[in-house]
Amino acid sequence: MKESTVPANVEKNVPDTREETRTLTPPVDIFETEKGLVVVADLPGVDKEDIDVNVEKNVLTLKARPKQRLTDGLARQEYALLPFFRQFQLSDTVDQSGISAEMKYGVLTIHLPKVKEQQPRKIDVAVTQ
Repeated sequence: MKESTVPANVEKNVPDTREETRTLTPPVDIFETEKGLVVVADLPGVDKEDIDVNVEKNVLTLKARPKQRLTDGLARQEYALLPFFRQFQLSDTVDQSGISAEMKYGVLTIHLPKVKEQQPRKIDVAVTQ
């Protein structure tokens, strides 16, 4: 799996999901297990309802929007929470139909299972006359 750094309009097989807004790149850890890959992304201030994880044309896209929790009675605001955006190019070894995600304490965990390999099997030969 590699992170997509080529603009979407240059590479033909990458979906056009980029937006013209400022975004933050969430820090992620990627590690391999026996069952596949696991992507762990830090998304502070983001609720489960505000996360969009999808796969299109072998590209895993992560979008998330944090909520402004303190808006009443602000005398001055020195920073604004920006949305998160990150994309990864998936290899053919990832079973895209089995991808799952879970959120806990501001940490998103995405499970990317491996494609089950074809098991060798014996083929019976029939004799016809």
